[in-house]
Parts: sequence; C-alpha cells; structure tokens
Amino acid sequence: MPASKKTVRRPLLVTSAALLSFSMTATPAFAAKPSPSSSASPTATPPATMSTLGGALLGKPGTQANIGSDAPVLPKDISARSWIVADAESGDVLASHNAHWRLAPASTLKMLFADTLLPKFNKDEKHKVLTSDMEGIGAGSSMVGIKEDETYTVHDLWLGVFLRSGNDAVHVLSAMNNGVKQTVADMNAHAEELQALDTNVVSPDGYDAKGQVSSAYDLTLFARSGLQKKDFREYCSTVRAKFPGETKKSKKGKKTRESFEIQNTNRLLTGDSGLDPYQGIAGVKNGNTTNAGATFTGVAERDGRVLLVTVMHPEKNEHNQVYKETAALLDWGFKASGKVEPVGELVPPKGAEASGEPADADAQSGATASPSATASGKAVAAGASGGASGVGTALGITGGVLVLVAGGGFLVNRRWPSRRKKAEEETEASA
Repeated sequence: MPASKKTVRRPLLVTSAALLSFSMTATPAFAAKPSPSSSASPTATPPATMSTLGGALLGKPGTQANIGSDAPVLPKDISARSWIVADAESGDVLASHNAHWRLAPASTLKMLFADTLLPKFNKDEKHKVLTSDMEGIGAGSSMVGIKEDETYTVHDLWLGVFLRSGNDAVHVLSAMNNGVKQTVADMNAHAEELQALDTNVVSPDGYDAKGQVSSAYDLTLFARSGLQKKDFREYCSTVRAKFPGETKKSKKGKKTRESFEIQNTNRLLTGDSGLDPYQGIAGVKNGNTTNAGATFTGVAERDGRVLLVTVMHPEKNEHNQVYKETAALLDWGFKASGKVEPVGELVPPKGAEASGEPADADAQSGATASPSATASGKAVAAGASGGASGVGTALGITGGVLVLVAGGGFLVNRRWPSRRKKAEEETEASA
C-alpha cells in the first residue's frame, strides 16, 4: 500500500530554473581526488594545506571573507569546525571557514545518495523487503521503521530517507541498486563527476566508517546538484507524511495495514523547543553521529536570493546548535549579498563544464510531476500546513522550465555564467 499522498511540504522557494545557473572555475590546484588516508584530524585543528578547488582562499585554514565597510560583520560565536555560505544561483562563496576540511559527514551524505539514486527508480515501483536488504545497518542507526516481508513503494522509501534519515530505507534502496558495494561505487563516481574531490564514501547512509569523509564545500555541491531534481526538492522540503506500517491479521484472518505519521528531522523546517522554523527554508539535510558531531546543509530564499549554508561539527554542545549557527549564517548571507566580494565559487559538474550548458536535471532524473502540476503552465500550489509560516509560492511548468509565478513573477533560463562572461569579453574585444 503506497504512502498517503497527503504529504505536507514547506513552500518551495527554490526552482530548478533559478538554480540551473552555475559558476565556472579555473583548473583546480588539486586535479586528483585526495587519498582516503588524508581524513580528518582527531583534533579540532584543520590541516595546513587543503584543496583550492573553487579558489585559493578556500584552501586556507580559518575564516575567509572579503567584507567591505558597508557589509555586515560575520556572526559571533560560530563554533563549527567548518562552514560555508554560498549563493545557490551564481555559485559565489560569500564566506567560509575551513571549507575543504575533510570531516565525517554523518547523514548529510544522504544528499549524495539521493542525488545518485533518484534517477534510477520510478517512484511508483514496489519492492518487498528481504532479510538480506537490512543487513549491515549500523548499531544505533536512525530508522524509519521498515519491516521485512512488507512491500513499499520507492516513494515510501524516499520519504523514509529524507524525513526520518532512515538507514533502513537507504539499505533497501541500495539493495534495489544491486547492493551496498555497487551503491558506494556509484556514489563515489557521482561525487567525482560533481568535482566533490574531498569526498570518499564507505557507507551509503553516512554512518561512521573508517575513511569516510566529505567537506562543507562538497556537501554544498551535493545539495546544489540535488536541488536540480524536482523529486529531490519535494522530498527535502516535506515537513510530515504518512508511512506504511506493519500488516496485521485479525482473529478472523482479515489483514489490515495502517499508516503512521513521520516528521522531518530538519529542525529549521519544523521548529523545535527554543527554535523557530527559519523563514524561507526549503530543505536540505541534517546529520549527527558520534564521530561527525552535528552536520547540516540548508537552502533558503528571501527577496529572490537563494542561499546554501553548510555547517559541520559545532564545538558548542548545546541543543540545536547546528541549526542556530546555520540560521545565523543565513541571516548574515542575506544581509551581505551584493555587499561582499566572493572568496571563491562552487564549481559545476564536469559534464556541464565541458558543454557550457546547464543540463535538464528534472528530465534526467525521471522525476514525475506532482499531482497538481500540469504541462499547461497552471500554477502548482506549494503551500504547507504545519512547520514554518512564510510567503506562499506557486510553481508552474511552461515549456519544460519551472516558473516562479507568485512571490517573484519571473522566468529564468540562463546559460552558464562563464559562457555569458566569455561572450561579453569577446564582444568587448571586437568593439
């Protein structure tokens, strides 16, 4: 029995069209992927030398920011070992702190898992869970409550991954993808395609494993890539949904299967004690393990600007600290946009860099339109009940390109920024 379609989503203020404009970069100083042996130090001291992919400043330890006289100062009391604030559309990195420090990623690695596997399965496909599907799940893992011998749709499983960070859902989807070993190989290959060279995947669910590392820079690349996919955007912004329970048999032999509610563990979406939902938030993913500490990547929109912030391992051990630090950096980013010089940029995937054109990620992902979406260009209501209040946004599809038709009223279908810059330079040179 598929999960109820009455899922609740946050207002999706991120459109694929608005995010399909990436930023190019010069040839990176680190052309090869670092060895897994160069994993995070057990101390809180960053390595003296890190990747300079995206800009030389990003390879330097400590905080990097070019703040002018009219720009706001960076928030105080940010205790994270690593963080990054970036413009999701242009790819400009507004500020960073140890952006390429290779640290344990925890469940934020599920963004790469989803970006890699979402195109492989139709969301209506059904799978009966085998005992072997659940093997290898780490002790103390977060679970959505999948039961052996029960049948789930792929849609159900993705709800389990995104909302409850269910390692059981990850392992079932990995089994459908010919196993954990194949899935890990696919994820590492996709990370390389995205130029996420700080990343080495050992376990697809982000569970602590020797040699498993990523960085704030790479996690931001994963989020940015995933947000090109409609299904990814919908799942990561869903506040709560129904999930199939266990089949039960009555004394008369009648079988019934009820659903139970699951809620997103992203506290900037849902809010929590002492923490309000963040205005304009639209995803993405949180994580927490013993080795990684708390990790989080969030995307939010205000006044037409879409920002990505990743925070890894706050040293302050306070409730919801990773969310508080993310919110503070988002606040700074929205105030600082247009007032600071970027310290680097998010690089595009290799394929896009070669072609100079954005890919139609929604088409590639095999994403199906939501029930309210139509090809006629009618608005798709993306309102939410529960969670944070915010400006309601409607999304429509016109000619295969998502259009923000309320709260912004614009259509974006840009070429890669570097291609535009190159054309402008050629025009100026010939003038």
